[in-house]
Amino acid sequence: MTSPTAPSAPIEYLLHLADNALVLGQRNAEWCGHGPILEEDIAMANISLDLIGQSRMLYQHAASLQGEGMTEDKLAYFRDCAQYRNYTLVELPHHGPLAGTAASDRDYATTIVRNFLYSSLMLLVWDALQQSRDSQLAAIAGKAVKETRYHVRHSLDWLVKFGDGTDESHARAQAALDHLFPYTQEFWTPSALESQAASDATGASVQSLRAQWDANVDAALAESTLTRPAAGGHVTRGKQGLHSEHLSYLLGEMQSLARQHPEAVW
Repeated sequence: MTSPTAPSAPIEYLLHLADNALVLGQRNAEWCGHGPILEEDIAMANISLDLIGQSRMLYQHAASLQGEGMTEDKLAYFRDCAQYRNYTLVELPHHGPLAGTAASDRDYATTIVRNFLYSSLMLLVWDALQQSRDSQLAAIAGKAVKETRYHVRHSLDWLVKFGDGTDESHARAQAALDHLFPYTQEFWTPSALESQAASDATGASVQSLRAQWDANVDAALAESTLTRPAAGGHVTRGKQGLHSEHLSYLLGEMQSLARQHPEAVW
């Protein structure tokens, strides 16, 4: 239990971290039973469980700070789309851009590239947050950094296999990278909630991690024989509550049972 006098990270910052983990965990869980091979089906399910476990610890911490009967379930299931603070990157479906009426099979290259870009950032974030003045957040980071180290290794292994594999796998990985990379610009655009957390040393300054992220990504892309796309275009603002249409569908599926039975005890 956090001491009333101990410094705590801003609740909105904790929700940003939790929402990222929950939404990506939910998105990756869509591969359960549909993985390209059995081993990957299990691996992706375990990564999803890691992410959802991280979100639970963060929601519990945020709920204890908020009080007034708030719970992790209320934060996960009873907030609407505009109240979520996750990066737009993590809510996107497992395929490239399509017309609104189009449908597409899941593309594992898209999943792998997204997981690599995100987990490469979060490995640095969790490592920095181990020094947070919020002792509860520092403890969560100490557990999460170990899990995220595996997430990076898993996605990097597949990134190299795809990029330095067949012509087809290389083309799919490059197309996924071209589609997803512009969304990483949101990582480096500070929001008020991040600036507040960084200023009082309860959070991490993501901007200070950019050079290391760039170096790690460039090394991975060189090994994968993939070309880094140029940054540019629209900068998404998911962490400010402005999301793509995809998040509402994801939340609708994830939250429907809890909202149908709001008094149920599981």
